[in-house]
Amino acid sequence: MNYAAPSLDLLATAVLIVDEHQFIRYLNPAAENLLGVSAYHALERPLSSTLGECTDLVRVLKSALHEGVSFTEHDLTLNLSGQSLTLSATVTPLETATGSAVLELCAAGGGARIAHDEQVMAQSQASQTLLRQLAHEIRNPLGGIRGAAQLLEAELEESELKEYTQVIIQETVRLQTLLDRLLAPAKRPVVQTVNLHEVLERVRSLLLAEYPRLEIHRDYDISLPNLQGDPEQLIQATLNVARNGAQALEGVIRPPAREEQPGHPPRGPSRSWGGPANDLKGRIVLRTRVARQVTLAMKRWKLALRIDVIDNGPGIPEDMRDQVFFPLISGREGGSGLGLTLAQTLIQRHEGAIHLDSQPGRTCFSIFLPIK
Repeated sequence: MNYAAPSLDLLATAVLIVDEHQFIRYLNPAAENLLGVSAYHALERPLSSTLGECTDLVRVLKSALHEGVSFTEHDLTLNLSGQSLTLSATVTPLETATGSAVLELCAAGGGARIAHDEQVMAQSQASQTLLRQLAHEIRNPLGGIRGAAQLLEAELEESELKEYTQVIIQETVRLQTLLDRLLAPAKRPVVQTVNLHEVLERVRSLLLAEYPRLEIHRDYDISLPNLQGDPEQLIQATLNVARNGAQALEGVIRPPAREEQPGHPPRGPSRSWGGPANDLKGRIVLRTRVARQVTLAMKRWKLALRIDVIDNGPGIPEDMRDQVFFPLISGREGGSGLGLTLAQTLIQRHEGAIHLDSQPGRTCFSIFLPIK
């Protein structure tokens, strides 16, 4: 029997059709987007392989088939690839196919996500403008301080006090470098055809060169199409996000320092906001999926590419999650707080967005890039 219904492809509601054995026979683009899985990976497979072991949904499905009427259940919780999703489900038996049913899924808080993205974008643009203005004001007196320290050092000659002037000069150089990064002119993307997996392979090789003990797992959807974008900017943005995860695992993946004795545990992770990563090896997962009917940068797109960068680090506390993309906000000692800010800026230049989901033991940054 042909379960496909072309008219269902146009719906914004996620729709699945399952047969009498609870195998998925059809799902529309909205369902692919909601569940984060492509039809290529879901069709002809058990419902549990896509939705997980959701006993409440199975109960509703069996009740609807047994009674022959529609059932609706609210506040169902699904665990999809370690990410919790709360939704409402309506199950309707199919009269034309005994034992088959239509599942309509609606995620809770979809409008809240769009409103939150708009708020984050506005706050990010406002903070970057304020920071650039502040950097302009700091730059001139900073140059004067450095010049005065250099003149003073020349007068001191062989004095031991030159050690202090060196500290002043080195710190002003560091601050000057930081200001130069903040005041760097926005570079427009050099648009060309980009294979997303080539971008991720470059990021993977750069990350492994910096962290040889890091485990990087690839979970690619090879059916994804190419997109139009600037490969260098996409590499930089994804690398900044992935490096943030590696830094959270640094205490696990860095070899012990010389002063540490064999048998002693390595130093804790540098991301100070979450405590120890866990007893597992430091691991990052690079995952690609297609997203359909998504709103990015206040625009609706029929098709987008999604990159998930997942680490098994300590996680980010809830009160910090809305601030991690702000300039100079860092949970790492010695961090500049500009890596994620730059990543968000580069993705926004591609009309995309970065979403964050974090809990102890799992932090996922999802990068969405529209296909025009």
